Amino acid sequence: MAIQICGSLAFDTIMDFEGRFAEQILPDQLHILNVSFLVPSLRREYGGCAGNIAYSLQQLGATALPVATVGSDGADYLARFKALGISTRHVVLQADSYTAQAMIMTDRDNNQITAFHPGAMSQAHLNALNPSADVTLGIVSPDGREAMMAHAREFAQAGIPFVFDPGQGLPMFNGAELREFLDLATWVTVNDYEGKMLCDRTGLDFAAMSGQCKGVLVTLAEHGCDVWEAGSCTRVAGVPAAQVVDPTGCGDAFRAALLAGLEKGWPLVTCAEWGNRVGALKIACKGGQNHDLSVLAENFK
Repeated sequence: MAIQICGSLAFDTIMDFEGRFAEQILPDQLHILNVSFLVPSLRREYGGCAGNIAYSLQQLGATALPVATVGSDGADYLARFKALGISTRHVVLQADSYTAQAMIMTDRDNNQITAFHPGAMSQAHLNALNPSADVTLGIVSPDGREAMMAHAREFAQAGIPFVFDPGQGLPMFNGAELREFLDLATWVTVNDYEGKMLCDRTGLDFAAMSGQCKGVLVTLAEHGCDVWEAGSCTRVAGVPAAQVVDPTGCGDAFRAALLAGLEKGWPLVTCAEWGNRVGALKIACKGGQNHDLSVLAENFK
């Protein structure tokens, strides 16, 4: 069985700000905001939501099929995935664009400010799912606007259950469009900030959303995750990390465990428990694709 992962493949430029953003921004001067943050450390990593999810999912023993686009500078990314045993047959190379680029700055409280250039991702809607017979599950994660809508409809038309993970792409959609995603999706996952925006734009609370689909998961960083099913909420406790190094990609690691558990037919609360464990391992490593999940992989067999 295989899992199609719709979303971005991107290069992440990750910078660490040693102070706190809140101490550098004057609330009463936001209308003339002009700030600069000194970032002594900088590194470039492989990233993007689809890339990060596929990386963790493959380690957990599932067959990951990223559905994405890269640009003329994406050959190294594709070669790396092939070396890791991750299929690239659903990845399209757009020679006239750059691969998507994320510039991520993290402060000492793990707050993040991100600038994102979509590049080839803007053409992702031209890359249809074309699911093979072994695809039993999918996810629509942040991608080009048209691509997210198209892939959600394609999953629904093919009868393939899927997770809707709007992430930082959520502001691109209005209430009616988000309600369509909720109608099509089998599960929904957001972090607490995205969740508040989703409720505001759709006019629905989590209890109502969970009555429309099989479940809604709201991640709460170190506090764990709220799992909503049929209008009721279960708080799944967080897992302490050995050390907190870099939050980049933690949500994607959580979603990989969620998908691996769903493929096994596990209860949603169990999937969330394992998602918290995988996220705790990821946050102890820099970047979105450098963590080792071999210590957990046996649990997913």
